[in-house]
Amino acid sequence: MATDLKPTVNPEDTLALLDLRLGRVLAAVPEPSAPKAAYRLTVDFGKYGTRTSVGRFTGQTPEQLVGTQVIGVLNFAPRTVGDVQSEVLILGVQFPGLASGEATPLTPVTAAKLGGKVF
Repeated sequence: MATDLKPTVNPEDTLALLDLRLGRVLAAVPEPSAPKAAYRLTVDFGKYGTRTSVGRFTGQTPEQLVGTQVIGVLNFAPRTVGDVQSEVLILGVQFPGLASGEATPLTPVTAAKLGGKVF
């Protein structure tokens, strides 16, 4: 049986605070300074610019990630991961069969406009 869900919250007090936008991965390279295996991603968010993210998406190859549309949280404070300033959090879900924290990015079924608001 699944674990208990978190308490019910009001969308205006939670989800509405996040600036979730659609981007496209332009580059993905291993980030050797990260504490665990990770890639440094360069992601284009259209009119919101290109941002760097460090994430544990190593269940895919860099070639599989490049060109993929992903969902990012643009208004989280930057976070230092290893020697890199990670400017955006790319959303993902646990990659089946890999260690905890290894993720596959959330992607739209149909390609959409870069920078598009996720709701």
